[in-house]
Amino acid sequence: MAFALKASASSAALGHPQRRDAAGAAAVTVPTRSMVRAVAAATSGASIDLAVAMSTPGRFVVRAPRVPSLAHVPVADRPALSVAQTLSKIKEQGKTAFIPYITAGDPDLETTAEALRLLEACGADVIELGMPFSDPYADGPVIQASAARALAGRTTIDAVLSMLKEVTPELSCPVVLFSYLGPIVRRGAAKFMAAAKEAGVKGLIVPDLPYAETCEFRNEAVRNGLELVLLTAPTTPAERTKEIAEASQGFVYLVSVNGVTGPRANVDPRVKDRLKEIKQVTDKAVAVGFGISTPEHVRQIAGWGADAVIIGSAMVKQLGEAASPREGLKKLEEYARSLKDALP
Repeated sequence: MAFALKASASSAALGHPQRRDAAGAAAVTVPTRSMVRAVAAATSGASIDLAVAMSTPGRFVVRAPRVPSLAHVPVADRPALSVAQTLSKIKEQGKTAFIPYITAGDPDLETTAEALRLLEACGADVIELGMPFSDPYADGPVIQASAARALAGRTTIDAVLSMLKEVTPELSCPVVLFSYLGPIVRRGAAKFMAAAKEAGVKGLIVPDLPYAETCEFRNEAVRNGLELVLLTAPTTPAERTKEIAEASQGFVYLVSVNGVTGPRANVDPRVKDRLKEIKQVTDKAVAVGFGISTPEHVRQIAGWGADAVIIGSAMVKQLGEAASPREGLKKLEEYARSLKDALP
């Protein structure tokens, strides 16, 4: 694969590389916590309703002084851990990592920024952020609809990365970008990864990356300090699974089902055996994703020996399908805490 392809514009729309752009650049201003604190200080210690501030750009809602429920500790001076280091540390503690997924720009990037902060406060160990794409064929209807809403709101690569550049310095947990190959090829792999690094991204998942192109793509990721996470499925042959485990960085992503993302009633029992097989060929953390949506699911998968559990569609549903951004953040918090509490 040639990685010299360039974006058609500096704010490339997140559509298929062979289709006409469906979304243009959008100027996005994400209220930072420093802005919020400054206004709070000017109002004699009164607090700011962050959810309302995010859902109503330029407006701050002042409330009486109180102890914040989601107190955030500045992390600018803390050493930033890689994805692999983070999961290794959790594994050493005998715990299972919690990795939530949300779509960037759904319902808007201001809300996405606050959701990232909220998810860390709820105990997320790594956060997976989906780059919306016009043809997300590995995803089910929930994430497809989420991506469509984000694109309709004119979410672009530049806007997403600009938001992350503001937010990642405040987070102690690493952020992994989930992006289809189209937006990356449109811009050029080197430029995309350099911009992701500058935005504070630690890892990258490309679900439709051809296995034959993994080596060259991974080398580009390494040059930019990014960990390229590879996926393996229940039907992946044993020898190929071993190769994937050796090449994957950050963690090995075990897809729990044959098919697209989306909640299932039960976890495929083959996952238990697949976990054992993968752990026989690697010491890297193994995370299970696709189809996981309930506290019972995460307890079961953790009991089978998974090092991390990834929850996507059900998480996206809480935030993107709520009546308002504020309501979505509330639902997201409640749901995330219920899953975190179910993990050892």
